[in-house]
Amino acid sequence: MRNPATQQPSQPLRTGVLGLGAMGAPIASHLLGAGLPVSVLDRDPDVVAKAVAAGAQVAGDLVELAAGCRVVLVLLPTDVDVLEACTGEAGLLSAAPDGSTLVICSSVRPSTCEQVQEAAPRGIAVLDAALTGGLRAAVMGQINLLVGGDGAVLDRVRPVLEPWTSGVHLLGRLGAGQVAKTANNLLHWAQIAAITESFELARRYGVSAPDLRRALVHGPTDSRTMRELEDFRFTWYEKDIENALVMAQEVAFLLPGAERSRDAMRQISVDKMALLLRGEDPQLP
Repeated sequence: MRNPATQQPSQPLRTGVLGLGAMGAPIASHLLGAGLPVSVLDRDPDVVAKAVAAGAQVAGDLVELAAGCRVVLVLLPTDVDVLEACTGEAGLLSAAPDGSTLVICSSVRPSTCEQVQEAAPRGIAVLDAALTGGLRAAVMGQINLLVGGDGAVLDRVRPVLEPWTSGVHLLGRLGAGQVAKTANNLLHWAQIAAITESFELARRYGVSAPDLRRALVHGPTDSRTMRELEDFRFTWYEKDIENALVMAQEVAFLLPGAERSRDAMRQISVDKMALLLRGEDPQLP
């Protein structure tokens, strides 16, 4: 039987950060900067050392991380990683104290969040809180957070979300945050594909891509995506679009635009985008 963890309302929630990658590391930094107690776990000793130097505690494993924290932010790459870390025999749910919350910040399918919730013992809450805004927003502490789950649970953990977010949006039941993130991703990759094609068409007709962008950002097609093209790494489009296609199958809906975006993104790289934005030939097919 679990021993309920007691905590005075005035005490800050100790937050665990599982995964100190491109998003997790700056999130941990912002939490520490806000004076909140933080425990971290990651396989890379270098990123762990940086977090420790900033004031974080290190958890030796998932059990120690869960047992010592009231909130754990899960920032792992894939659905398989999230399920193994949360529901495995020695995973987070095996040691999470009564009244604690797992916040799934990874980009995963809604069904993955539901599996974690189904495996959670009574008294352990689960939220999905998908991150939008990319690396730049994470570094600046301006992540736009898309949340699914119980509103009362969200209110309880808001103090550990506020230091690294610019907005927190509750969109429905558990999994709704991932649905919203998928919609965001479809728009994001479609915009990049369309912008690249339009800029390259213009370039081949003798109109400078840099000049074109400077003109278009003053018109109705302006977007943050267009203005921040240099900041994108084009890393996760295959995973994002595959997740969307699987979700679309589950509700008997076709996503032909998503498939076209995926095919177009396969021709785009950071180096090719840099050439195009300098007005040079990106060697697109």
